[in-house]
Amino acid sequence: MSVWLPSAPCTPRACVEGTGSLTAVPRAVLRLLAVTALLLAGIALLPVGHGVPAALVRRWARAVVRAAGVRPQITGAAVPDGGLLLVANHISWLDIPLLAMVRPARMVAKTEIRRWPVAGPLAARGGVLFIDRDRLRTLPGTVAHIAGLLRSGAAVGVFPEGSTWCGRAQGTFRRAVFQAALDAGVPVQPVGIRYRLTGGDATTVPAFVGDDSLPASVWRVVTARGLVAEVEVRPALRPGTHADRRSLARAAQAGGGDESAREN
Repeated sequence: MSVWLPSAPCTPRACVEGTGSLTAVPRAVLRLLAVTALLLAGIALLPVGHGVPAALVRRWARAVVRAAGVRPQITGAAVPDGGLLLVANHISWLDIPLLAMVRPARMVAKTEIRRWPVAGPLAARGGVLFIDRDRLRTLPGTVAHIAGLLRSGAAVGVFPEGSTWCGRAQGTFRRAVFQAALDAGVPVQPVGIRYRLTGGDATTVPAFVGDDSLPASVWRVVTARGLVAEVEVRPALRPGTHADRRSLARAAQAGGGDESAREN
């Protein structure tokens, strides 16, 4: 296995809790229909692409999360304008609309998603940037492409762990994509995502890990009661504060900010 093929030990059977307090099935079905309707509305807007105002994308993303029965809470620092590498830990399919609420961005994903029925072609049409993790020789070209987008003022979103984790455990941020931010001279915006229940206890219910199927994960979310998504926007890492991608990745995972002590 290559260094760009990380895998998490998290599996649905070992790590993902039962939904516990279930919402009524009719309500869950309504949630599912609402999420589907919002996704179809988003698909309808794909052809206009960059013509959609960022504020409208944020409202749409919030509506998707709320329709699934999840209450989003965003706290923390202001997000810079212009070219920006947006990085976060990865737990669930919900992470994508949550990041869009922070700042709409071109997402980076593994190339296997391109082959998924329905979702793959839609992701490609939506501007997702695919990384072929089986072919390391293509990685420098992908990093250069991302750097070009960042230089043009675009935001690019990535989950540097390279795999979803259950939320109780976390992977290591892979360094490669951070080179794009260094080459483009743009900030890195770390974001922390955590899921809990209304009572305050952390939960793995929204996790989409291992051999879990997307329909099963979605159903687990819409049937759960009292899910809260906490999104912490951490201090941005400004250009020139980290000399190499290794220290930049470590600082981003440690929580952002420009303090040199975070590198150690």
